[in-house]
Amino acid sequence: MSYEVLARKYRPSNFEEVVGQEHIIKALVNSLDQNKLHQAFIFSGTRGVGKTTLGRILAKCLNCLSSDKPISSPCNECSNCKEIKAGRSLDFFEQDAASQRGIDAMKELLQTVPQSPSNGRYKIYLLDEAHQLTTESFNALLKNLEEPPKHVVFILATTNPEKLPKTIQSRCLQLNLKTVNEEILSAHLTKILDLEAIEFDKESVKLISKSAKGSVRDALTLLDQSIAYGNGFLKSDDIKKLLGTIDDSMLFELIESITDGNSEHAFNMLSEIEELAPEYDSILKDMIAVLHKVSIHQALENSTDNRVIDLAKKIDKEFCQLLYEIAINSYSKFSVHPNPKEALELCLLRMLTFNPLQKLSENNTNQSVEKVEKKNLKKNEKTFHKTQNLKALEPSYNLIKFKDNNEWIKYFNSLELSQFVKNIFGAMSFLSFEDDELFLMCHKHSPKDINDNWMSEFKDALKTSFSKEITVKIEEGEVKETPFSYNIRKDEEAISKSKLEIEKDKDIQNFLKKFNAKIKANSIKPIK
Repeated sequence: MSYEVLARKYRPSNFEEVVGQEHIIKALVNSLDQNKLHQAFIFSGTRGVGKTTLGRILAKCLNCLSSDKPISSPCNECSNCKEIKAGRSLDFFEQDAASQRGIDAMKELLQTVPQSPSNGRYKIYLLDEAHQLTTESFNALLKNLEEPPKHVVFILATTNPEKLPKTIQSRCLQLNLKTVNEEILSAHLTKILDLEAIEFDKESVKLISKSAKGSVRDALTLLDQSIAYGNGFLKSDDIKKLLGTIDDSMLFELIESITDGNSEHAFNMLSEIEELAPEYDSILKDMIAVLHKVSIHQALENSTDNRVIDLAKKIDKEFCQLLYEIAINSYSKFSVHPNPKEALELCLLRMLTFNPLQKLSENNTNQSVEKVEKKNLKKNEKTFHKTQNLKALEPSYNLIKFKDNNEWIKYFNSLELSQFVKNIFGAMSFLSFEDDELFLMCHKHSPKDINDNWMSEFKDALKTSFSKEITVKIEEGEVKETPFSYNIRKDEEAISKSKLEIEKDKDIQNFLKKFNAKIKANSIKPIK
């Protein structure tokens, strides 16, 4: 085959060409320049970040003939450098520990350790995927790692350093390779595309870099695939179709519809996203990534993305964390769910259901203020007729007066509020209500500063009743009876009364006695 894939064609031949591993390169270059080399190295990191490549470059540095000692910049022209690159050097042993992992293969390899190098200064042993060696192989390797001959250097490359025995790790210098960020990957791909004289747009390069998830080899493989798909050109629309990439703007719109409690629009957006044919778990992963960015910005205010900034202002910190938790929990169960689409839909339904400010039902979401006013007006009308026995009604705000805590409790229980807001203001007692200012008392350890959205919902409910703006002020101190404590007390009284009536009911007692039965504890509850 005349064509050479990009991952092999642009494999680094020296440390300067390695992408995104400056911390490793600096440590190796300093060791080589000072001629202070360790006898064994562990290169660890995820796939495609350069573990084997660094091992080969280090081998060339140790045996390059352009100098009388190891150097940090191999010439790539001498016979040793060329033989190491071609994989036929007598002094460089590269063994795949995934396929040759047994004790016999290890014994055969270690038999060559005492022999002197043929053409170079060192005999270098590179064990790729070293974590897959058997326990017997590791035991056979131990002594050689600890006290090898002066002419031997071991290099262990692994994606799972945790699986290496501690006895092996303690004998090696461990260097952890990082995943490469999107900016560095994009710059690297742009450089290669310029060298290959391929037309491209910046968004297509950005999409490939994002999909590679920090792996240089994956990025180059995707680039090869994208060039073939685009017939020698890179266009963002083609890359999106190839990768099944979701437009970020669609994800932001989906999340915004969830925060607005608009279930119809949320599922319409999901249908549009489905037309791009992505994997359903990828949709959820991208949503988790967006929520993560929003959460970080809410804490640090460090984002430069206007969409993240706008969403962070719109969504409560607490609700954002709740959405994040729902998404993570749903993603963890994707593998066991029989239908990925249903798993994602259920996740969206949970997000909509637990929205503290909106209802999942469209009717509740779009309920007009006029209907609420009419409902409260009817309640006020009944109260007015009972106390005043008048035929004509005054405006609703003239009918509502708070003189004491009991009247406040009755009024509060009549308000239409979300459960979150009921929980907060229902734990406060009434102080006073004068000149359109409502004063409430909260416990000393309760949060005095209420979330703006929750306070806004409470004020809207008051405005609906009074047909004007009401100022709410909260003080800390000794709380009297609250709507919640009142409701609990009334429920307990109703339950006690019901129990007493059951005990006095002869028919029920005879029935229990006949069948030797008992009434289940906590089964007697007040009628709502």
